[in-house]
Amino acid sequence: MGGSPKAASASSSLWLASNPSKRWGELFFLIYTPFWLTLCLGIIVPFNLYEDFTELEYLLVGLVSAVPSFLIPMLFVGKANKSMSLKDRYWASLWIILFSYVGNYFWTHYFFTVLGASYTFPSWKMNNVPHTTFLLTHVCFLFYHVTSNMTLRRLRHFTADLPAKIGWAVEAAWILALAYFIAYLETLAISNFPYYQFVDRESMYKVGSLFYAIYFIVSFPMFLRIDEKPGNRWDLPRVAVDALGAAMLVTIILDLWRIFLGPIVPVPDIKQCPQSGLPWFPVHINQT
Repeated sequence: MGGSPKAASASSSLWLASNPSKRWGELFFLIYTPFWLTLCLGIIVPFNLYEDFTELEYLLVGLVSAVPSFLIPMLFVGKANKSMSLKDRYWASLWIILFSYVGNYFWTHYFFTVLGASYTFPSWKMNNVPHTTFLLTHVCFLFYHVTSNMTLRRLRHFTADLPAKIGWAVEAAWILALAYFIAYLETLAISNFPYYQFVDRESMYKVGSLFYAIYFIVSFPMFLRIDEKPGNRWDLPRVAVDALGAAMLVTIILDLWRIFLGPIVPVPDIKQCPQSGLPWFPVHINQT
């Protein structure tokens, strides 16, 4: 009838998901994070190994970092997933793959036209965005969103007895603060990598981090909803549609910033930024 004390303890955790498949997935992504983080920020960047990298080496770094995060849960099934078919498991990776793909393919051009960013390392590209960033963004976003899940879950337990409006305000404030902190921290963490440049780094830290945080202000609460409520399982189409819906909302907000607030720094040849159209349309390509 009852599970083991260990299972009961995990299911009642203030930080972990009650859904066993989701709990296993979140723990795996957290445990996996030090692998790619050490590879990129603990070995490659401090020892300047990237100085000898060609397009192939950069692509391999991305593949080695991202592919295991997707394949390992499929090939080495955790106890929570052994009795479940593949389609019924916790599919956080699919949500992040779609969301981060849109982010790289489209939103990176806002970094070019609004924040004054540029990539200068050798790389094969899609829509003028390095393939490596597509892959590294996947593992970064998995870590960010799992961390957000755990903190939001703990916060909801903390505010459970408060009036609903106060609980909502506290959660909204936390999402804003966490989103800004993560955006700022990422920008700071890669500051020693010289081939991702900004026209004004100080402006990027302060204002650009808020622009970047828009991604997470939308995605953190939406991502948490996947398989979060007992008895409310998400199938693959629902996960995909939800990720694309979140991506569309972020796109709208970013473009409103581009049109009404404009770039945060004086970027050369950026005069067309506030005009109609989108920054990845041909009229803007020469600006990148």
